[in-house]
Amino acid sequence: MSDILETIAEHTRIRVAKAKETVAEEVMRDRAYEKLVSENGTVPSFTQALAKPGMSFICECKKASPSKGIIAEDFPYLKIAKEYEEAGASAISVLSEPEWFKGSLSYVEEIASAVSVPVLRKDFTVSPYMIYEAYLAGASAVLLICSILDGNSLSKYRMLAEDLGMAALVEAHDEDEVKMAIDCGASIIGVNNRDLRTFEVNAANCLRLRDKIPDGILFVAESGISSAEDIKILTENKVDAVLIGEAMMRSADKKAFLDNLRSGA
Repeated sequence: MSDILETIAEHTRIRVAKAKETVAEEVMRDRAYEKLVSENGTVPSFTQALAKPGMSFICECKKASPSKGIIAEDFPYLKIAKEYEEAGASAISVLSEPEWFKGSLSYVEEIASAVSVPVLRKDFTVSPYMIYEAYLAGASAVLLICSILDGNSLSKYRMLAEDLGMAALVEAHDEDEVKMAIDCGASIIGVNNRDLRTFEVNAANCLRLRDKIPDGILFVAESGISSAEDIKILTENKVDAVLIGEAMMRSADKKAFLDNLRSGA
């Protein structure tokens, strides 16, 4: 399990290589910039959604995970996304990794078309190709994981996403990765409480790293958040947003669950 992150990243590289055999990267790039010109960058702003006063909530559509297996046997993703929007989610995170998370890029596209809040394509971005895919699918943001990218790639991918009118959520887990995120020019940094190499969760990890991130950069806490008390502690520590996956997915009444979380802010 300790090498699962790199295993997923390698499978993602293979997935991208196969996609390029069907549609070349140059074609995807041209399609993306043609859309940008024709639609004049009309995706909802992920950055503005997280920058609003008070705690912002990024609610996740996720069928499965490597650590938990199948989370939602029945997965009416459009219904779930609309429930999130109606409950007051600031943004919706949608898994598109197909093997371990049972996600799909089509989920991103369908959900982005069905809701008015920003959609984050949650995947293991290893190529500009995936950023073009995300934009063409209607995503407002992409995830960039420091653990699987070098500093040059982080900077390049962040700038590409922003050039297309999207945001980049740059994810770190430790102090070195936070420095990488800052150095790449990230305007949104997420600290994952889950170690993606071992899948162990330390809910205090984001608090430990909070003061390493300068003012002016939006701070997102990820994983291991499930109660109003968690939100209270994060709010007191000037966390701007939280990304909540499994706890939201397992909740039968998503509005009531989110209302309860919001009571801690």
